[in-house]
Amino acid sequence: MPVAALLFLGLALLIRAVDDGTLRQYSGTALYASMVWAMVLFLWPRMAPVPAGIAAIAFCWVVELAQLTGVPAELSVRSVAARLALGVQFDPVDLAWYPAGVVPLTVLHHLVRARHRRSHPATDPIRSPDARSAA
Repeated sequence: MPVAALLFLGLALLIRAVDDGTLRQYSGTALYASMVWAMVLFLWPRMAPVPAGIAAIAFCWVVELAQLTGVPAELSVRSVAARLALGVQFDPVDLAWYPAGVVPLTVLHHLVRARHRRSHPATDPIRSPDARSAA
């Protein structure tokens, strides 16, 4: 997952370098959320897709709402890393763009996980033949 987070970061920085407008703003917000999703799964690799997506979106919303306090803006003046991680000012539109960056990944994660379970039933503790015979 750290590789995925780095890819999302790289894509966001590339877009920042070539665009000054709306694409830069909203793609950056969605890719930030995608990076958070990757980090959630890095920290909790066995987390199911929907809880991972909810955790990522909730984290992003908390960071966005924290911008209403002015603390992130003050920290951003002192640190570029804080500026990138915490933002500067609250934008209610960002609250909609965070799910735009997480929902497609959550759906993809669910589909890949379901396909893996169909292909490898012995690795699924709920559906494995050993688990059924032990019950």
